[in-house]
Amino acid sequence: MRRRSLLLAAVPAGLVTLAGCGDDKSESSKAGASPTPSGPASSVPPPKIVDGPLPAITAGTKFGEKPTVAKGPGDPSKDLAVKTVITGSGRTVAENDFIEANYLGQIWSSAKVFDNSYDRNRPLVMQLAQGSLIDGWRYALQGKKTGSRVLIAVPPTWGYGKSGNAQAGIKGTDTLVFVIDLINSFNSKSSAQGKEVPQDDPALPTVGTNTDGKAPEIKPAKQSTPPGKLASVYVLEGDGPEVKANQAVLCQFKGVVWGSDKPFQQTYDTGRLSQFSLEQMQQVVKGLSEGLAGKKVGSRVLIVVPPDLGYGDTPPSGSGIKKGATLVFSVDILAAM
Repeated sequence: MRRRSLLLAAVPAGLVTLAGCGDDKSESSKAGASPTPSGPASSVPPPKIVDGPLPAITAGTKFGEKPTVAKGPGDPSKDLAVKTVITGSGRTVAENDFIEANYLGQIWSSAKVFDNSYDRNRPLVMQLAQGSLIDGWRYALQGKKTGSRVLIAVPPTWGYGKSGNAQAGIKGTDTLVFVIDLINSFNSKSSAQGKEVPQDDPALPTVGTNTDGKAPEIKPAKQSTPPGKLASVYVLEGDGPEVKANQAVLCQFKGVVWGSDKPFQQTYDTGRLSQFSLEQMQQVVKGLSEGLAGKKVGSRVLIVVPPDLGYGDTPPSGSGIKKGATLVFSVDILAAM
């Protein structure tokens, strides 16, 4: 297998992606019914935002509950209608942030639901950036706080355009209604926020526990000989769900070679985050994938990868990683999808 550099240098929308990890299986990247654009990035002007008309939420009215939404009352506005139904108290969402959200989408004129994440029990994780989501979401959610429920009506101009989305049964004239529960948001300054776990194994490096979005220090182990097997331990233990082997993760990370504190690659100070599929990472750095599986979202994890589960005798050209190197990673698991 030909080895590639651990990070792809040129990825749009501020996303650093680990090599071989374009995730086409996660909920966040499915086309069709999800609120991702079906064509090239939009060049339409920003919408005027109005407060209605909007249909009523008739059931499932609490944050996190799957809502039932009435048919649109009369003709929809030609502008973007936005209403904060429940006001959260969390972080304010900004453009280019990543959001974690549950949502339900339906057609204004028929109340036909074309997609929802509640039934999948797997929230959407996407970047609030041009080309990543339909413009209606991008403009409606900026400035909202996490913990909020937002009800919006999106005309075709800021939805799927004149072509619609045939796979989801959306015509080019359809106004779309979304209920969006903003669970969390992340940017390049995000860190894991878990509980500190004692680091008392002299055979392993120690990792800083700062949660200010800056790179944690990785101090070499007291013993010079690396472990012969994969090691994966909590530095900060979060309280989120365990990452499954068929999921993708959104994370901050730092990688060093055993015995060194100099990173060969990291997301910190780049203004970017990393998103990759554990299944595809199996083909690149198998130990990194195995070390993240089963760990809780919101955690910082120390992973020590022996050569046979890393790059072995074929490290990426220009990486500074020598043949047979043991790799050490600190990974902040921000979200899983």
